[in-house]
Order: sequence, then structure tokens, then C-alpha cells
Amino acid sequence: MPAALRFATRRSDSPWVDSVWTCTSEQVTRMTSVAGVRWGLVFHEQQGRAYASVTGPETRTGAAPVPEGASFTGIEFALGTSLRVMPTPALVDGGLVLPEATRRAFRLDGASWATPGPDDAEALVDRLVRAGVVVRDPLVAEVLRGGCPGVSGRTVERRFRAATGLTRGAVRQIERARAAAELLVAGDTAADVVAKLDYFDEPHLARALRSYVGRTAKQLREGTGGAIALSA
Repeated sequence: MPAALRFATRRSDSPWVDSVWTCTSEQVTRMTSVAGVRWGLVFHEQQGRAYASVTGPETRTGAAPVPEGASFTGIEFALGTSLRVMPTPALVDGGLVLPEATRRAFRLDGASWATPGPDDAEALVDRLVRAGVVVRDPLVAEVLRGGCPGVSGRTVERRFRAATGLTRGAVRQIERARAAAELLVAGDTAADVVAKLDYFDEPHLARALRSYVGRTAKQLREGTGGAIALSA
């Protein structure tokens, strides 16, 4: 990871939250965004101004602007959760800026909420859940745990897509590509990754990395290609 774009990520014990991340940017104006399967809340400050936004799942890699000298806190929500007022399918490859954000508060679903730091993200989520602002489909949670709900496969797929904005196949492909990128960054060879993650061959891996990560295996191993949002 380039020194000018510093990510830190921690997993969450909350069943509603996948991870919480922070990032600071210095002398970076663009980065490569990596496909991801979760929606999130992102808060950042730049030059004394505060911003809040909802981010959606991303089905492909792309270039994204980075506010220079900004600091970010992000909450990635667990698969199957969604906003009451904004179905996750409407957020895919997009998002929205939340109004009236300050360092102290932001507005969501018609109410004002305290702007969180990385250590109290789960406390905010608990309040959102209790207020019914964040909801989830229990069937999706069951499927993700490996359960077999007593409904048809077509019903499972329909509800999975309604909750996540993605098919189960798309989720598997994106998550596998991200795992492959992380292994390559850690020093694994392309052949190692093919074997560990059950890719058909190295060209298959290369196509997945190009579509979902925007890097070659060599670039990931060598840390070249510019700033990349892989750790969030």
C-alpha cells in the first residue's frame, strides 16, 4: 500500500457489521477502487469540513477521486442488511451523499445521528437497528451460514438479490478475487493463489483480477500501479 494512502481495518463482533476501517490520504488524488459486495456508511473530514455518505456494492473496478489531506471512517455492513429507506439494489455501483453532515452529527432516514469515530461505530449501528433504520433478511443470514431454508432455490435467489443487490454467484466471484489480491499482496505466487482458491488456471485468475481489482498479479506482488482501496 503506498505510504500516502493509509488504511487500517478491523473486523467487528456485531452481526450487523462486517468491518470498520479508517484511511488518511496525503498527496493522493486518485485511486483504484476494488469491487466489493457490501454497502456502507463513510464519514470524512477535509479542510475543516465534514461529509457523510452511503456507499453501495461495486460490481467492477474503477478509478475514484481521493480528497487530498482527508481522514475517513467507514462502516461496512454485513451481507443481508439494508437501509429501510434505500433498498441495497438501488445503491449498486453508486451511493448518495447525506445532508447536513458536521463533525458532530449527520442526517439519515429523517433523523439526526451522532457522527461516529472508529471506536464507536458499533454503538451507532445498534441505535440504527433499534430505530428500524437498518434492517435485514434472516433468510439471507441463514444461507450465508450454510443453512438450507425451506423455500425454493428461486425464492432464495430472489430474496438474496433483493437484500444484497447481487446474485450469490457475483458475491462469490468478487469475494474470491479480493481474497486472491490479498494473498498476492502478502507474497503468494499466482500459481499458489490458483491452487488455494480453485481458479481454473492463471489466465482465469488474471481475468478476475482485471475485472474486480484492476491490477495484475505482478503489480499486486510488487506493490506497483498506484494507490488502491484494497484494505477497506
